[in-house]
Amino acid sequence: MKLLQTTLVILSLTTAAAVHAADEMKIRLATTTSTYHSGLLDYLLPEFKKDTGYTVEVLAAGTGKSLRMGQNGDVDLVMTHAPKAEAKFVDEGYGVLPRKLMHNDFVVVGPNNDPAKIEGMTDVTKALKNIVSYKATFVSRGDDSGTHKKELNLWKQTQIEPNFGGYKAVGQGMGPTLNMASELQAYTMTDRGTWLAYQNKLDLSIMVQGDKRLFNPYQVILVNPSRYPDINYQGAKAFSDWLVNPKAQAMINNYQRHGEQLFVADAITQ
Repeated sequence: MKLLQTTLVILSLTTAAAVHAADEMKIRLATTTSTYHSGLLDYLLPEFKKDTGYTVEVLAAGTGKSLRMGQNGDVDLVMTHAPKAEAKFVDEGYGVLPRKLMHNDFVVVGPNNDPAKIEGMTDVTKALKNIVSYKATFVSRGDDSGTHKKELNLWKQTQIEPNFGGYKAVGQGMGPTLNMASELQAYTMTDRGTWLAYQNKLDLSIMVQGDKRLFNPYQVILVNPSRYPDINYQGAKAFSDWLVNPKAQAMINNYQRHGEQLFVADAITQ
């Protein structure tokens, strides 16, 4: 009987040790829907696992939700694209080791008949004013994402409150928002990466691009282990280190959809 009990204890301890070891090799990443929908992470993560042995569990949400997961200690690191919110996240002690990772840009897309007559404009605020003037429909993510934050900042620059008759805030990710804009033959703002991933499924075209205010930078930030000692800080740092190394940066630059580069690596210029 004692031998059986001893064996059970050993098995229990062995199982617990195996579970702990497995947990140490798993990293929880909160990131924007754009890195998920664009296919970038599906492209990068297998190579990261091959190089390091770590598995990354991806929790895709808007930037606001991703940063809140970091604030709650529910993830080990975040990959987001809202500089002011990220700076606050670090300043308040939730995040450490912020690193520039890459950038792309936002574009305004809309129906091919272009009822607001904005196609070809390079001033995004004038284009937004036209959408209101022509009583066209604009679909907003309305989800506190980095894209939504950028959009609200642009409306602020127009001095127009985004509550006009054609404004529809849907509280959805970028993919569903693009699908709704296509169904409604409406305008919306999207990151270029998600647009390239979805464009063949949509009855929309790029209307406005190239304004420097549409620049879209991404950072990777570790959750502060002093605040949450149970997070996998070592794994998170290993992933952050890997993302900014020359191999991963080259992979980011080389990633394409429909023959177009989606992101420009930034870490190699630091």
